[in-house]
Amino acid sequence: MRTSNAIALAVLLPLAACSHMQPPASADKPNIVFILADDLGYGDTGVYGSTVIRTPHIDALAADGVRMTEGYVSHPVCSPSRAGLMTGQYQERHGWEFNPAGRDAQSGMNTSVRTMPMEMKSLGYATGMIGKWHLGTQRQYHPLSRGFDEYFGVLEGGTTYIDSREPGVEYGSLHGEHGPTERPNQLYRGFEPVEVDRYVTDVFTEEAIAFIDRHRHEPFFLYLSHIAPHTPLQATAKYLDRYRDIADERTRVYAAMVSALDDSVGAVVAELKSLGMYENTLIVFMSDNGCASYVRGACSNAPLTGFKRYHQEGGIRVPLLV
Repeated sequence: MRTSNAIALAVLLPLAACSHMQPPASADKPNIVFILADDLGYGDTGVYGSTVIRTPHIDALAADGVRMTEGYVSHPVCSPSRAGLMTGQYQERHGWEFNPAGRDAQSGMNTSVRTMPMEMKSLGYATGMIGKWHLGTQRQYHPLSRGFDEYFGVLEGGTTYIDSREPGVEYGSLHGEHGPTERPNQLYRGFEPVEVDRYVTDVFTEEAIAFIDRHRHEPFFLYLSHIAPHTPLQATAKYLDRYRDIADERTRVYAAMVSALDDSVGAVVAELKSLGMYENTLIVFMSDNGCASYVRGACSNAPLTGFKRYHQEGGIRVPLLV
């Protein structure tokens, strides 16, 4: 495994499209798969030192590529961090500085700013997004209006993963409640609302695999933006069974959620390999910010100080693999 600060420039390859590059002379353009975790702590994967959570697929990705030890995002909370990732700009330039809430709940990222998928389309790529958007819910801010050909996911900052009343589902309570207190947000396919009754992380993974299969004969850019392991802390028996030895419920459920994320990475890699596309695909895996203090010790930003919401290392320094 190679670890280098200088080699971190490799992660800018997808963003380099935002510099109005000319299309490469070769017709064999590399595919790009950008997998984003939500509130994943710096120390929450095996390759970054976790002794609690087992992440063999993420670890294998690191062993086959590059592990960044100084990978930073532009903001310690979800929405503005994602704006930075989609534009390649700091908040001072793209202007989206806060999570949409209150009077700004219906607003979105500045539509005059070019995005990564817009530039990828101009280079001849099929563009698809699956998962959490969080950059505006109105039509002008929608992923299909911001450069993506296809979209499946949740436009807001998250949703419940599954009905907590389903058999085998566990919920990690933060304040003594017995299940998620928030209402589930609507999922969409394009502009049309859809209903799902299965674990959302698994559904997003299946949609990603289907996108890869549909576009296997052309270069594509896939943005797989998971909600996991952001709250609410919910997991199914499929993943919980791996951590029955953990007594603390929050820690057990959080670990299971990260394992679901890890399985998603493994499934995407397996699909690329089965189609003979792995060697011609650039895969980027990272988190939008550090893990949150409000999950009450279930996650880890070790050895860093600070959490999501704070401009300390634990808020803005994230796991980053290419």
